[in-house]
Amino acid sequence: MDANPTLDQLQVFLAVAETGSFSAASRALNRAQSVVSYTIGNLEAQLEMALFERSGARQPKLTEAGKALLTDARRIVADLQVMRARAKSIKQGLEAELSVALSVMVPSDAVVTELREFRERFPSVALNLSIGELGMVMEMVLSGKADIGIGGSILRQEDSVVMEKIGYSFMIPVAAAEHPLAKLGRPLTLADVREEVQLVVTDTSGLTNGRDFNVLSYKTWRVSDIATKHQLIKGGLGWGGLPASVAGRDIMDGTLVALDLEAYEQSQYPLYAMRKAANPLGPAGRWLVDAMERRLSTCPSHDDFKQMLGIEPREGMPEAAE
Repeated sequence: MDANPTLDQLQVFLAVAETGSFSAASRALNRAQSVVSYTIGNLEAQLEMALFERSGARQPKLTEAGKALLTDARRIVADLQVMRARAKSIKQGLEAELSVALSVMVPSDAVVTELREFRERFPSVALNLSIGELGMVMEMVLSGKADIGIGGSILRQEDSVVMEKIGYSFMIPVAAAEHPLAKLGRPLTLADVREEVQLVVTDTSGLTNGRDFNVLSYKTWRVSDIATKHQLIKGGLGWGGLPASVAGRDIMDGTLVALDLEAYEQSQYPLYAMRKAANPLGPAGRWLVDAMERRLSTCPSHDDFKQMLGIEPREGMPEAAE
């Protein structure tokens, strides 16, 4: 007889594979460890093959067959989530409440404009808004604390998360007008910035542990958020990258100077709207994502912004990423 595994068996299989142990899977699923072991045993009996190597190892390790079938199990469970989400959206009315996590990379004027119209269109929908950086947006979506996340850092691929590209953003290196780097008045080299204090945001979500982005100086001051970094840079305490949407006005009025630093990666990168596959967007959420896409897709490009600041791309420099 052909194998006929149940969805429950596949979900338990995924939990053991992703958590790394039967005990961790039992905690994640809120089931007794014996039940998890029994379920995996039944699945292996149906498939007539071992999915985990158990002998001689402290933790179960996927067999070659287990690794091959893991992809199939993920696809089947993901398809089920899509089906559930579609059924839920069909019967779902207007949301009573919407939780949104926004990256600081999203221009604040775009947020204010679209939320003003959102309030007018959906006056009965309560809004919970969180602003953060780096891994916070994805972490809130993964944990279920946010219905929608809008940000630019895809720190890891998740089958349970649906991503929609809705625009783009970029960072630009800056320093206060009185900072030594700003006074050089020429394109900067890596040697110019090595001994200057660079202000760097530390990701409190933990999703980027061990990873630094555009850290070029030997001396770094680490802060918890973009707002603090912005104020310290304006105070002349160091240089660093800021979202163009945050630094733009200060650059235009001369408080900050955009540094022409080729070693600093300034290419455009996409902004995404993200949600859990199991949580379909209701009418208000769908409208907000579409409105942000319309707004963000028309923002000035990286090269347009540099031309506004009088910084022309040097010959041989790569074009900004689309």
